[in-house]
Amino acid sequence: MSTAKDEVRTLLDSLPDDCSFEDIQYHLYVIEKVRRGEERAQAEGSMTQEEAEEYFRQWTR
Repeated sequence: MSTAKDEVRTLLDSLPDDCSFEDIQYHLYVIEKVRRGEERAQAEGSMTQEEAEEYFRQWTR
């Protein structure tokens, strides 16, 4: 498992040299949201695509 510093270094290496602070902040925000979502799905479980479609189909009838 990589550290936060390793993840930031990887991100910075993948962004163009002319990116702004705002670009960096946005990408860090997205990475954190994805990480939290993965942790939540692992802790609470998740739905398959088919289960999600059926769940939302009930709301559109």
